[in-house]
Amino acid sequence: MRIILIISCFFIATTAFAQTTFPGIDVQHYSFSIKLNDDNDTIKGQAAVTIKFLQDVPQVQLNLVKKNSTGKGMLVSSITENGNNLSFAQDSDVVSIASPAKTNTTHIYTINYQGIPADGLIISTNKFGKRTFFGDNWPNRAHNWLPCADYPSDKASLDFMVTAPDHYQVVSNGLKIEEKQLANHIKFTHWQETEPLPTKVMVIGVADFAIEQSGTVNGIPVYSYVFPENKAIGFKSYAYAPEILKYYIGKIGPYEFKKLANVQSKTIFEAMENSSAIFYDEKLIDIAYDEELMAHEIAHQWFGDAVTETGWLNLWLSEGFATYMTNCYLEHKYGTDTLKKRQISDRQKVINFEHQKLTPVIDSAVKDINAQLLNANNYEKGGWVLHMLRRKLGDTLFWKGIRAYYAKEKGANANTTDLRRAMEQASGQNLEPFFKQWLYTSGHPQLSISWKYDAAKKVVNMLITQKQDMLFEFPLTYSINNETHTIVVSNKETAIAVPVSAKPKTIKMDPDVDLLAGFEVVEQN
Repeated sequence: MRIILIISCFFIATTAFAQTTFPGIDVQHYSFSIKLNDDNDTIKGQAAVTIKFLQDVPQVQLNLVKKNSTGKGMLVSSITENGNNLSFAQDSDVVSIASPAKTNTTHIYTINYQGIPADGLIISTNKFGKRTFFGDNWPNRAHNWLPCADYPSDKASLDFMVTAPDHYQVVSNGLKIEEKQLANHIKFTHWQETEPLPTKVMVIGVADFAIEQSGTVNGIPVYSYVFPENKAIGFKSYAYAPEILKYYIGKIGPYEFKKLANVQSKTIFEAMENSSAIFYDEKLIDIAYDEELMAHEIAHQWFGDAVTETGWLNLWLSEGFATYMTNCYLEHKYGTDTLKKRQISDRQKVINFEHQKLTPVIDSAVKDINAQLLNANNYEKGGWVLHMLRRKLGDTLFWKGIRAYYAKEKGANANTTDLRRAMEQASGQNLEPFFKQWLYTSGHPQLSISWKYDAAKKVVNMLITQKQDMLFEFPLTYSINNETHTIVVSNKETAIAVPVSAKPKTIKMDPDVDLLAGFEVVEQN
């Protein structure tokens, strides 16, 4: 996911409060039937929710926002199991079904409801004035229009069955398995996703689309969905997708889904990584960073979608991975200098953010507002942690570990410890100090380097000082007269004498851009 505007972050921050979770349930499958119309914004829904119970529960609960004083929200009319009506109650964002369930039993509940979505399903007009419907669920906004367990740790397969006026095309997760014409200019479209997904990436897009298949990669069809008025430029903008998909399959592992669609849409983000149906903000067509943006969102198909963070504290496993995988793709295509430039830019974003708020990447102080995590810690610093881990292990072991982590966790949830263990197994190294320092500790090394040339001894005397309060341990690479040296720094002050043939014209710290640190280099007279 990419953030488009500060106002968007504020919108999320004011709506995404502490989540209600249901530890006794494991949703296996959702079957959503949604009826849309052009006369008003009311949707009619029927959700068949298959739940396996992990413990005895006196009642069954799911997230669903109730109709409020503004007239927006969902009103449940009935809930049944095996054709039998069940008693239920709705509060502001939970529906409770008065039916006890036993451990290791599986039940299917059918929930009939309707209303105007307060959020989550954006019913609006696009920039050409045409009516559109787009799911926009991140982080826990799906339950504004779908009865569900609306948190990332409960993943399920799903069907979307959409009935809408026949001038619309419908795109969703998975594969389209049926489309048929009904009476009165109405069309029925059925999409099915067999891989388990978190609710944050379960969506439909309903609009007037021009559609093109831009390629096929390893049997995976790649599509572009754009508004007809943007057909020519839109298809060109989204044409990077097959190349990006091919790179990630080769580098990380098989693509878990059955198609990849890139969709021009209405979203409060620059883009949203909905599984196999990525939504891009409608205005971002033919922008300077089309390729970068698509590489970020396609990387999420592996990290965030197939492998989903257990909870928001581990958001960096999604956003940090997408940030760094983008850098790796661009390095692959355009060379090492491109990677260096991007790492320099990302490093400055991290430093700027830490001047505003000094917190670790794994920020347990955040309790209620998920948008507090949409920051340079989870994006750029998370990416930098992966970059430094790559340099620490070397390319062979790093990518071996990444592939092993993905292979083990795809289709499931993972946390930072799961990643660490996978990388330790691949490398044979104890990485706990590395992870603790860079992910669970605030800040970064702020280094003051003073140096003086001793002509008599032909050495450069250098004093490296860590200015921050918490000391870090790290390899520091520097170049003197184009000769590169590396030392391990762990103390407050580190003094070294470096033999040289002549007085240096320059001393450059971290010439290959491999360390997340700030540098001040001063020559002493």
